[in-house]
Amino acid sequence: MNWKALLEVVLVFVPLSFLTVGGGQSIVADVHRQSVDVYGWMSNAAFMDLYALSRILPGPGALLVTLVGWQAAGLAGALVASAAIFIPSSLLVYGLAHLWTRFREKPAIRAIEAGLIPVATGMVLAASCTVLRVAEGGIWAWGVAAASTAALMLTRVSPFLLLGLGGVVFLVALA
Repeated sequence: MNWKALLEVVLVFVPLSFLTVGGGQSIVADVHRQSVDVYGWMSNAAFMDLYALSRILPGPGALLVTLVGWQAAGLAGALVASAAIFIPSSLLVYGLAHLWTRFREKPAIRAIEAGLIPVATGMVLAASCTVLRVAEGGIWAWGVAAASTAALMLTRVSPFLLLGLGGVVFLVALA
């Protein structure tokens, strides 16, 4: 068993556990930075493969963490990464839920809730930019992402329609 790799997995994912404000997607940018640039557990291409796999499989958005843990240290790494991402934030949320319920109507609590919205949005945006950059889709990927974002913000168009249109754009662009 590679104890050094397991310790690295814990040191990466316990702090990230507390940043999963927007769900698993909100930490993708830092998971990429740590697993590719800092620790060298995998290449950009391998990261994108694991990211794609984590999106098509059923389960939580943080499934990517389990797959990265597997890549870093095998089965033990997958188990340690999963525990490191879920247990700390779960314990924190459990403790905070009691305080939140007790002080729900206080102005400070409402201010914290309002402040977390842009934080979560920014983290998800950073993750999206990381995926777009690593995927190397070029100007087409950025254009489709920007157009899709604008369409979702300004209309009630179905995301499934946008996915299909994005696929058509790439079929035409790459043909």
